[in-house]
Amino acid sequence: MSSLVFRGVSFAYDASPDGLFSGIEFGLSEGWTGIIGENGSGKTTLLRLACQELQPRRGTIGAPQSRLYCPQRTDAPMPGSSDFLAADGGEAHRMRGVLGIGGDWLGRWDTLSHGERKRIQIATCLWLRPDLLAVDEPTNHLDGNARECVLRALRMYRGIGLLVSHERDLLDGLCAHSLFVSPPRVQLRAGGYTRAMEALRAEERATRDERKRIHETRRRLEREMQERRVHAQRAEGAKSLRGVDPRDHDAREKARAARDRDHGSGKNLRQLEGRARQAGERESALTTPLSRDLGIGLRSRPSDRNAVIRLSAGSLSLGPARRLEYPGLLVRPRDRIAVTGQNGAGKSTLMRHIVANLTLPAERVLYIPQEISAERASLLLEEVRRLPRDRLGTAMQWVSRLGSSPERILESRVPSPGETRKLLLAVRMADEPHLILLDEPTNHMDLPSVECLESALRGTDCALLLVSHDRRLFEALVTLEWAIAPVAPEGSVCRLTARAFEPRPIAPTVRAP
Repeated sequence: MSSLVFRGVSFAYDASPDGLFSGIEFGLSEGWTGIIGENGSGKTTLLRLACQELQPRRGTIGAPQSRLYCPQRTDAPMPGSSDFLAADGGEAHRMRGVLGIGGDWLGRWDTLSHGERKRIQIATCLWLRPDLLAVDEPTNHLDGNARECVLRALRMYRGIGLLVSHERDLLDGLCAHSLFVSPPRVQLRAGGYTRAMEALRAEERATRDERKRIHETRRRLEREMQERRVHAQRAEGAKSLRGVDPRDHDAREKARAARDRDHGSGKNLRQLEGRARQAGERESALTTPLSRDLGIGLRSRPSDRNAVIRLSAGSLSLGPARRLEYPGLLVRPRDRIAVTGQNGAGKSTLMRHIVANLTLPAERVLYIPQEISAERASLLLEEVRRLPRDRLGTAMQWVSRLGSSPERILESRVPSPGETRKLLLAVRMADEPHLILLDEPTNHMDLPSVECLESALRGTDCALLLVSHDRRLFEALVTLEWAIAPVAPEGSVCRLTARAFEPRPIAPTVRAP
């Protein structure tokens, strides 16, 4: 089979009896389709349904026999990774070259950066050449060069490709179609993100205009109905024969004429009521996505200390025969620092070392690591559920303002990686951190949430240490840079250099022809 077809598919998790999807239908052929939606909307569930890792409650899914799901988490290697790294064939060599994968990477999995792990995941999936490939967040953790390598590798794939991503450039450069996920429905549109979103917004504008027109028509009909009812009440006395002299033929004739007129007006009133009811039904049927009230504020204040981080010069192991050297590091109460470098340079290792050696009180530190395991995410969700009612309500309000559904999160078994980050932010919202350390904070987050987070961090006045590959985020938030770069052959030694942050022009992404 060279197509993927959903026919009347409905799905619900056991913990959410109301259901996630209902009666969804679409068909896809060869080529990449972007799967777009907010965190927790069911994008990963849709991929797993397509790969038949999950079964629908109702409906059928027609898919090729050869199918593979590439998860967004990098906790463990993909099945088949060892065969891929050991393969001598030309295709394996070419794929390892395109993605810059070392032959010893699998043997030192625990010391690999999450960006290096992600590249092995993607390369293994492409080497296995399934007829249906569902890739979940392929560019999380990747530096700029690695992103371009992944884009080139994904373009080599020939089959039915499903791509979950929050990167507009990737969706525009790779995808011929976009599938917008908004439970309980999905909408398929032609084009990458930008083209499909423009079409969707045009449809929504047309729907809003039509709904406004129908609403005005219904209100006009209701006003006319009210006027007719008032007129009928005033004319009620003219219809009555009570008290009319039986010999007053003129008065009795006028009363009979009034009743005849009322019969006609009553019929017209019933017609108006029917038209108003139909207009109300059409107005209710024309739905547009509800706009969320987005935006958060992180309460913070600078520490009274002279420094919130103070480390003597030293070095950290990055695995066998590799190390990171750093000079004495000092972070003042209002410093805002970008930590930059290629995948595997030691950025996350440095962040963990800093956190382990902090002297600030724990409640004055907000730290979100680069990756959070599914087990830790489940434990976090349980902690949130046990919060006192008032604090839970406040946390869920912030989750909503970050663009996710509190109900969906609380009903889930394991929150998505993007939802997990939002939960961590939400439960700390009431604290006033003196230091914020974020390792790739925008990984897994949908586009509106990234904008909300950037706005919130811009408004903080405490110390900020930020690891990211997003130059736009740095330009908005930081003034200093800790740049990590290799200084020895094959990256055996990396060194940190502290300097002022200098904005650089962002090269445009090469788009698919």
